[in-house]
Amino acid sequence: MSFGPPPSVFTQSAVTAQTQQKKRRRRTWLLVALLVAFVAGLGTGGWLLWGRDGGSPSGRSEAAAPGPLDVRQTVEKPPASTTGAMAFRFSVDDMTPGEHYALPGMWATDTILAKGINRTLAGYPIGADAAPGKNQEKWTVRLDGPICGYTPHVTVDHRTAVLFKASDRPEAFCNHVVLVDLDDGREVWERTFPVSTAGSSVSSPQRTPGVTLAHDTVAVTWGGGTSAFDLAEGRTKWRTTVTGSCRDDGAAGGAGLLVRRACWKEGAPSTDDWDGTTYSVRKVDPATGATVWTYSAAKGVRDLVVPSAEPPVVGVSAGDTGLTELISLDAKGRNRATVSLQSGTYVGECASSDYLVVDDCPTIAVGDGQVFLRSKDQTDQGTSNWIIGFDLATGNTTRKFDSGPNALLRPVRMSGHELLALRTSEDGISPHALVGLDPATGGERPYLYFGLPAEAAPLTSIDDSDVLVQDGRVFFGAKTADGPSAAQKKAWIYLVLGIGSAAEK
Repeated sequence: MSFGPPPSVFTQSAVTAQTQQKKRRRRTWLLVALLVAFVAGLGTGGWLLWGRDGGSPSGRSEAAAPGPLDVRQTVEKPPASTTGAMAFRFSVDDMTPGEHYALPGMWATDTILAKGINRTLAGYPIGADAAPGKNQEKWTVRLDGPICGYTPHVTVDHRTAVLFKASDRPEAFCNHVVLVDLDDGREVWERTFPVSTAGSSVSSPQRTPGVTLAHDTVAVTWGGGTSAFDLAEGRTKWRTTVTGSCRDDGAAGGAGLLVRRACWKEGAPSTDDWDGTTYSVRKVDPATGATVWTYSAAKGVRDLVVPSAEPPVVGVSAGDTGLTELISLDAKGRNRATVSLQSGTYVGECASSDYLVVDDCPTIAVGDGQVFLRSKDQTDQGTSNWIIGFDLATGNTTRKFDSGPNALLRPVRMSGHELLALRTSEDGISPHALVGLDPATGGERPYLYFGLPAEAAPLTSIDDSDVLVQDGRVFFGAKTADGPSAAQKKAWIYLVLGIGSAAEK
């Protein structure tokens, strides 16, 4: 199944992007020639001037090369062909009415697509047309109980962590963590962590724990504190505890580590009492557990999420639903700049489910000194929207990228200095597209053009599905799956669909 780019606004944008790239290359060669002449005249002193600020010739700082203990920050390469072809499918046609799959977490490497399925982790070879129970998995990890926590982060050497319950019993606690190698399904280690009922409501004997990854660290928040384990052997690195009417309530990882804390009024029944709950975030040293700084959200904030741990960006909800502001923090945890979402003019979604993943914000991308959001859908003259960038230092708008007519554009993630975005076609004629947007120039380059079968169309839903770009492919994965209605009895249900370049075939 392959889909080429028919004549459309997308192919015109590709021509424009290529023209801009050629112009930039000519300017770059001219600049290099002038610099070489300048440096030759200055001698060694010129080279000292070149590297004084430790930056690259482009003016953008380059991060040190990551090691296996770091969290993966992949920079995608443009494919040999922008024609999209099906690279992976995971689907079922035998679910019965009333049957339900929980599908927490989706991860990909260059060869494996891994998915959580109730109490099992399964790894499928990319290129497969897979269905559960057909022995098509490359590996499976059967856990003692259902998966009850996960992180979207993966280490450079393809490992990730999930939480699971001790058994299938409804009263079982979520107090086990396992580190799994995604390449071969090996359980690197498994550990338990404490259980806390602090702030619990009557209907919930244990508040949901959370897990994330930072440098050489698996961090688990369990209410009464945070436990950290080293990646290699699962040894306890440190443990912090919280007393009184407060609880550690989720952590954000990646290039840094931020831990969210919720506190409530004495005598309040639980942290579900919004009027009596306050939130704070503390930056933690992954090596020692020491608090570097603490940021306290204003009173009246009803929720707090962390789209980025480094650079630190928090999102707060001061209304009944949804985020109302994004706040960038400085090196001491102070408010650096505030971005207002202007009563829904700009939209930033963060995951809201049974799993505590406070840094899973699928339409907020942070990088290159900016945060990128999508606008709300415009429907006055066909469906369209745009992506807008905001400067983390000032909160001012930077770049605007339009979706084009009869299409919607949404951020996916940063890829180095480039923003990867998904353009979904709304007219049923033009293809969908994965594109790269350059915040420095406003340019756009295509990565993949593709179509989706009708059965897979629900996988583009922001609320119900995950979108993952990895190693030149884009994957769409359902978060849950339910059997057909009693009247329908049988249905073909897509759980994951992956699109890659036709040049791979």
